[in-house]
Amino acid sequence: MPQPITATIITLNEEANIREVIESAQTVCDEIIVVDSESTDKTVEIARSMGAKVYVQAYLGDGLQKDFGVQYATNDWILSIDADERLEPQMSEVINALDLAGTPHDAFAFRRKTFVGDRWQKIWYPDYVTRLYNKTKCRYLPVKGHAKVDAKNVKPLACDMVHYSYIDLSDVTIKIDKFSKRGATMLFAQGKRVSRFAPFTHGLASFIKEYFLKKGFLYGLDGLTITLVSSFSAYMKYAMLVEMQENEAKKKSKENA
Repeated sequence: MPQPITATIITLNEEANIREVIESAQTVCDEIIVVDSESTDKTVEIARSMGAKVYVQAYLGDGLQKDFGVQYATNDWILSIDADERLEPQMSEVINALDLAGTPHDAFAFRRKTFVGDRWQKIWYPDYVTRLYNKTKCRYLPVKGHAKVDAKNVKPLACDMVHYSYIDLSDVTIKIDKFSKRGATMLFAQGKRVSRFAPFTHGLASFIKEYFLKKGFLYGLDGLTITLVSSFSAYMKYAMLVEMQENEAKKKSKENA
């Protein structure tokens, strides 16, 4: 039987994913809340047909959007799951076996298996993510980029969430620009300033971390490809930050001229 847990799902044109993610969440949740960023496809229609409560909200940023639906939850325990994620059967079993009423923990973290197409990228595993949490004790950080649950007493569990993050390698390269720009914008807004050497040093550090420390060399072509993608993403984030700094300096120079 599903426990008193509310699933929160943020969406934007996810008609290809919404049915499966709701079905997955329903294995452990008795309430499904979808926060939709003004989809133009059938996402909302499908979600409502499956019994989900849908709230339409223009995109506020990752953390703010994921936190938005919590105000409508009737349960204290929240399972945050993205549209491209699924619970493996073992994960459902583990969650259903938890004593949430008596647990001393504020939140639980799960391992995540990320796929590019049909290939599991082991270089990114286990990639623990905190997704089951008590809303009376912790919430998502209110940031626009990739956010996480701000929880102090988190217990990691030995079970997996599947993440169908990328359709193929082409999709990976397309999203580099999106994620790099978002990261650079966040750093710039926080007042972070770097030298022109930063793109190189961060790109190199990412390569060393992924290929050697995380043993990407063990995973053949996929390991090398993901290492290069991650390194380029880190490089571009700081290259964009340098560009923002220089544009800011030029603007101030013109204003003071």
